[in-house]
Amino acid sequence: MLPFIIIHIHREMAVQTRVVSIFFIQLVLLAVSGPNRVDGAGLRTGYYDESCPDAETIALKTIRKAISKDVTVAAALLRLHFHDCFVRGCEASVLLDAAEEGDAEKDASPNFSLRGYDVIDDVKSAIETSCPGVVSCADILALAARDAVRLTGGSFWKAETGRRDGRISLSKEADENLPSSNFNIAQLKQNFASKGLTKKDLAVLSGAHTIGVTSCFVINDRLYNFTGRSDTDPALDPTFASELKKKCKPGGGGPVLELDQGSSKISDAHFYKAVKQNRGLLVSDAALLNDHVTRAYVNRQSTSAAAGATFGRDFGESMEKMGRIGVLTGNEGEIRKRCAFVN
Repeated sequence: MLPFIIIHIHREMAVQTRVVSIFFIQLVLLAVSGPNRVDGAGLRTGYYDESCPDAETIALKTIRKAISKDVTVAAALLRLHFHDCFVRGCEASVLLDAAEEGDAEKDASPNFSLRGYDVIDDVKSAIETSCPGVVSCADILALAARDAVRLTGGSFWKAETGRRDGRISLSKEADENLPSSNFNIAQLKQNFASKGLTKKDLAVLSGAHTIGVTSCFVINDRLYNFTGRSDTDPALDPTFASELKKKCKPGGGGPVLELDQGSSKISDAHFYKAVKQNRGLLVSDAALLNDHVTRAYVNRQSTSAAAGATFGRDFGESMEKMGRIGVLTGNEGEIRKRCAFVN
């Protein structure tokens, strides 16, 4: 699970068995293979202006309809784009169904709770009707993430397009590349650096937790067994911890929890106020206070009168940067006819 992505667990118990080993696998892989760096050559704004001029309008209309029915879809679409880009780059491998049973990225435990695939399929179908074989699923993911933020009151940015779709999707690569919501600051910084992202990008993109929800299961250890001694994370505000324990029972039972308490349906900078007050739900949220760069960003966004505007600008810039990771352009990859299948 990405630390900065909305978490909504459906097959929760399967996640816990892999969390500890993922980081150590990542260390080995980074040592032998090179990181999936930000590049983005070949991307530009307005890529489809001539080949499919209505593409972005069609996408926005379809996504608006989905979010009007269920506002939580916005967080799901944002999370899909993150989880795609951190594995193989932004080439829509997260959307592919497995060629063999249980072997695609969507089958990996950090991705069990991903949703919004149906919305992406609806966008793809609508665009295919207008411009068959032109717009990639990878670009649709980027547009959907941008529009999800826009439609929940966040900033707008001119998303770059021109990506092509990959043909490979492996569950083990999701396990190896997606950071956990339980990562500490050192693990988070290394994971982001391996993708060519800075500590500021880490702080900014963590702000995606301004919308969405998580489960009691995800924070169970933080409340009841933080160091294996039936203790509570001392970095969590004691009063807030007591409130959470009234909702979340030992073992992980309890209701869905807002990641940004009281503001989980609006894309704004309120998340940072909660983090500064030691009321961020996730270990990875609290970890932002343990580095001088990320802590300074939290402090700035939680106290500045212009916090909302500066966060919106920063978020758009970091999203564009993330959207350039490992892209396929030109003659690489393909333009899938259906997002869940290679042509």
